[in-house]
Amino acid sequence: MGKKRVMVPAKDLDLSTVKYEHEVIKAPHLTGLMLKLFVRMVEAPVLGSLIMSFLKKQNKMVEMLQNTVIPEAPMFKPEFPPQDAEPSVVIVDEERKPEDRVELALKCLPHYDPASCWSGDSLPSFRYWKIRDYAYAYRSKLVTPSMVAEKIISVIEDCNYHKPPTPLLISFDAEDIRKLAAASTRRFEEGNQLSILDGIFMAIKDDIDCYPHPSKGATTWMHEVRSVEKDAVCVSRLRSCGVILVGKANMHELGMGTTGNNPNYGTTRNPHAVERYTGGSSSGPAAIVASGLCSAALGTDGGGSVRIPSSLCGVVGLKTTYGRTSMEGSICDAGTVEIIGPIASTVEDVILVYAAILGSAPDNRISLRPPPPCFPDLSSLENANTLGSLRLGKYTEWFNDVHSTDISDVCEDVLKLLSKSHGCETIEIVIPELHEMRTAHVVSIGSETQCSLNPDCEDGKGVKLTYDTRISMALFRSFTASDYVAAQCLRRRIMHHHMEIFKKVDVIVTPTTGMTAPKIPSSALKDGETDMQVTAYLMRFIIAGNLLGLPAITVPVGYDKQGLPIGLQLIGRPWGEATILHLASAVEELCAKSRKKPASFYDILNIK
Repeated sequence: MGKKRVMVPAKDLDLSTVKYEHEVIKAPHLTGLMLKLFVRMVEAPVLGSLIMSFLKKQNKMVEMLQNTVIPEAPMFKPEFPPQDAEPSVVIVDEERKPEDRVELALKCLPHYDPASCWSGDSLPSFRYWKIRDYAYAYRSKLVTPSMVAEKIISVIEDCNYHKPPTPLLISFDAEDIRKLAAASTRRFEEGNQLSILDGIFMAIKDDIDCYPHPSKGATTWMHEVRSVEKDAVCVSRLRSCGVILVGKANMHELGMGTTGNNPNYGTTRNPHAVERYTGGSSSGPAAIVASGLCSAALGTDGGGSVRIPSSLCGVVGLKTTYGRTSMEGSICDAGTVEIIGPIASTVEDVILVYAAILGSAPDNRISLRPPPPCFPDLSSLENANTLGSLRLGKYTEWFNDVHSTDISDVCEDVLKLLSKSHGCETIEIVIPELHEMRTAHVVSIGSETQCSLNPDCEDGKGVKLTYDTRISMALFRSFTASDYVAAQCLRRRIMHHHMEIFKKVDVIVTPTTGMTAPKIPSSALKDGETDMQVTAYLMRFIIAGNLLGLPAITVPVGYDKQGLPIGLQLIGRPWGEATILHLASAVEELCAKSRKKPASFYDILNIK
């Protein structure tokens, strides 16, 4: 028999024959001198090709991409069938001004009682200050944006003197923050605030343009070849709402890693345990929010880069449907797997920021034909009852394939609470071809990254990348045109599987990550590391949101025995942000009493 393998058409696949296979990545864990040596080897003209070919064969990529007949036609970017309208939602016109959309989202939130929030009565042992808390404090003259700015500036300036250092921002201008805060303070004094987001402090990931800061993508050179002339579209929308932007947040270089390790600017530390990673690649945004320094932040998510660090840092992260928000003005604005999404400490704050930044790019409106965006109506108890009709899909073998049973046990307990409190039904599902999905994703994002960076790498910038990024680039260079087309055939096939699942369920539920925050090896701080086993655990449940463009959210639900945060992921139908936000809000409420204050936390709004 030859090597040729023929796949059954997706529509004819018998799900009873599908067997779950635990993912085992065969690749070395390297730091220090061995990491440097390995980079030299994989970048060598002949030896590098041999090594990459061997690794791809070991991980069954060659078998999948080159020896298999895939009957489906390629899908070069997500294509979505028409979707039913979501229940209990408020429809918004994305052409409206961002501040008008935010006002509409505000009306969808539960009643805000400042007395209970500020008296300390009937509150859980710990809660984050929410955007509405800041707005109330400003309106009541308890504090001003300028006063808050001084607290934040003081913390940021002290971060690099911490032991160990906790580098949160790559670019920061104290005088610019003071200027923006002073303008917001005047608006409150005059009663002319722009929106509920006026005076709210946010950080922007370093691969999203925020003028006049450079966008380096956490490299040492990107700003030399790519100038920033204006804000990214999403950032511009936040500014129009009065948001005060504190600077560019740290990240894993060029988004090509899941830990947040960065030898260029220092590795951001997890606020819950400084000896552990935040997760990546949006490491700075997640840590800034989790530490209480900012109410929210913007990240990008091409392979879990919003959801992974949000989960590991115990906050909320939303990955929107592909095309729901504009990528214009980001370093990765030409891909088919990436979005810009909000990270915040609470679901309601995610909703408010999402309301400000949503709005498809003109080309996506033509090709994707997105339906009007919606917000969940959380303002009445009557609408809360609609949660009882939701069907939650759980692939048990996959769900339980985690590094520690603490994760699956905590997430399972939440599903039981949802059933008991809201009547949500959990339905067993089977998701075929998970290995094929991971392979299609790495080829897709890798090929798009290689295409974007190749001119600069050919111009000599490639050797200035960190060692783990150079290993990734060596892998990406090994992909052929036929590999890329095969991956897109798999994308269509896997989209079919998921659309069939969504005929039976409304939301797919998983742990967000297969492990909690991993320890930072001391040997990895100077030169970085490559550890594909950790990456596999962190990305285990992530890929569908990116390869297929589905909306997904992570919400904190508890802790493992070491006190590290655990996140539950909710994956929705295309354009189904309102449904997963509604369910996430219910999950958050059920888990509120268990929330713990991070070891590194700044009580910015404390006025005592």
